[in-house]
Amino acid sequence: MFEPSRPGELVETAAPRITLRNAFAHPYDSAIAAARTCYASRLIVPEEITDKQRLNIGAATFYSGHHTVYQHAHFEFGLENVSRQFVWSFLHAHPFYNSEQQSQRYVRLDRAQAYIPDTSLFFNDTHRASYEQAIARAWNTYRELSLLLVNDARAILSDIWHIGPMSHAKRLQKIERAAEKRAIEIARYVLPVAAFTTMVHTISGIVLHRLWRMSAASDTPSESRTIIGEMVAQVRAIDPQFFERLGTEPLAERPEWKEDAPNTHAGEDFAHQFDAKLAGKTSKLLDYSPNAPRVMAEAYRAVVGLTESQCADSEAIDRLLNPARNPYRLEILNVGVHAPMMRALQHANYTFAKKISHTADSQDQRHRMVPGSRPLLTLADTREPDYITPALLTQNPHAKELYDRAMHDAWTAKNELLDRGVPLEIALYLLPNAKSIRLVESGSLLHLLHKWTMRTCFNAQEEIYSASMDEVAQLREVHPQLARHIGPPCHLRANITTPICTEGSHFCGVKVWLDFPNTPRRI
Repeated sequence: MFEPSRPGELVETAAPRITLRNAFAHPYDSAIAAARTCYASRLIVPEEITDKQRLNIGAATFYSGHHTVYQHAHFEFGLENVSRQFVWSFLHAHPFYNSEQQSQRYVRLDRAQAYIPDTSLFFNDTHRASYEQAIARAWNTYRELSLLLVNDARAILSDIWHIGPMSHAKRLQKIERAAEKRAIEIARYVLPVAAFTTMVHTISGIVLHRLWRMSAASDTPSESRTIIGEMVAQVRAIDPQFFERLGTEPLAERPEWKEDAPNTHAGEDFAHQFDAKLAGKTSKLLDYSPNAPRVMAEAYRAVVGLTESQCADSEAIDRLLNPARNPYRLEILNVGVHAPMMRALQHANYTFAKKISHTADSQDQRHRMVPGSRPLLTLADTREPDYITPALLTQNPHAKELYDRAMHDAWTAKNELLDRGVPLEIALYLLPNAKSIRLVESGSLLHLLHKWTMRTCFNAQEEIYSASMDEVAQLREVHPQLARHIGPPCHLRANITTPICTEGSHFCGVKVWLDFPNTPRRI
């Protein structure tokens, strides 16, 4: 099962490993051919492109801002030995990518593997030793918590699934595996954001240009420049023209830091003010489209060509949101933007302030059509521990004590490095996954609907579930006619189609659909 602590353990590190797994053979000529096709009577193919066209059309399209031609070429990278902090702060901080990333929720991290900066004038061998000790200490706590929490998780799951002396061995085995996963899901909160991750990451050519240009615009400028620089180098290796003819270089000046850098360590005031506005909620409604029901009804009638006398607002909303009448709501594929009538939901918008952990937000930001304004931690650092505590920990005093001590140790290690002159960029890597992230997030009802359907399921990450439930409850307050048919897949599908639960063998064991949203979540 779980491995015990390892006193004196060394932290493993390595240079980032970037692999170009798949790519267009001739990305630059493909872009020029696409540009020529716009003004040709036939389809232009890359093999027809001349050097004169490469020079003239390339410059004309790129420098005038006509960048869609560079979006056709895509590059699939394998990324290894990159930090969670880099992924959260930079790589996933925009909507135009696709990633499949190693899950800390379900993959047990037996070895302490993390990003360690190169030694320099501001990060010497003594600093590095303290940095590594802090990471090793966090990993040992991770293992201890994994062992402590598995019994609590097993007890709750056994009760949910009605496990008894006569239960089948396979059923017992399933509960044991689930309990182990729940234990590491919570224990991961103590791991540092320096922890390595592995992923498959696919982006278009124009996004790679943007990442290269903006590689310093995050909390991890050194790591970002190294990783994006290698991605650019590998694309140059298959087609030198794709970058050399366009000449983009990383921006040196970052206006966010220019104006606010003197406010280092002013994060406490911001945090206290933000939390006061939340008033105990995980997610608080800040703004919304007040006439959303009316506007959505008007949009629906415009799609289907009906007058108000033929289709009243209440009827239009029922046709849009009631899964018994709108089969798009029951689709496994997220077809909303492709369904003409569903696009009417894009005219209602909602904005929320929310506070969740670094590890939860790393998953939350994958809902790219519900974008958020996330903090630069280098400008919102706090000297005092500032973290989220998962519910399972509150039920085990020993585990909670160990967890709180780990939080104190992480902030102490980070602060000590800062006091010894280590830059914030480096010291922040020691912060735990539990670090509180405060953000403002907005989305149209169309995209929030998809998110809420996925994240009000009991299998959703605990904090994102809580935030989603807060959001749906507040929607119910301002627009009750829109909230009736919003909830997890089982809530939408009950009495309409089968299977009621779409999770298959991962069914949570609770018949949530019988009393949503009132059914309590226990784990």
